[in-house]
Amino acid sequence: MTSQTAPDRTDLTGERADLLETLATHRSFLRFTVQGLTDEQARQRPTASELTLGGLVKHVAGTEESWVDFILAGTSAMAAADDEAQVEAWGEEFRMRPEETLAGVLARYEEVARRTDDVVRTLPDLDLAHPLPEAPWFAPGAVRSARRVLLHIVAETAQHAGHADILRESLDGQKTMG
Repeated sequence: MTSQTAPDRTDLTGERADLLETLATHRSFLRFTVQGLTDEQARQRPTASELTLGGLVKHVAGTEESWVDFILAGTSAMAAADDEAQVEAWGEEFRMRPEETLAGVLARYEEVARRTDDVVRTLPDLDLAHPLPEAPWFAPGAVRSARRVLLHIVAETAQHAGHADILRESLDGQKTMG
């Protein structure tokens, strides 16, 4: 029996290498915004928003994980829009609870990122597509390919890295760039 191993990141070229590099860049920006923070600082709300730095990292990890589940398992991996428990759990992703630590949140994010990177490297076809679940924010009958989902993960990570940069600058003046 022959064992087949996934190619190393350095072996990839083209679209998959670009996706991995772009994800790594935006993940790095997000992680940079929380470097050197205490758990208490990661829980603070330094702006009018309810967003916290630790909560943003949790949310990005949770969102990335759920979209990769969708790539692998299809619609059944997505929570129903009318599932109150899931909606509440989604809201909790934006907060770092007292028993959570920033180190723990970052470790989970690393696990999620590794899994996503493995999927990018090994998925046989980025055109693999599934119908989206019925929800007010999806067009009826909409379908998403793995490629489009991965682009959404990049956009989500970049958007929230920007939010985190504003929060960190409001907290103590640190900027990701500039």
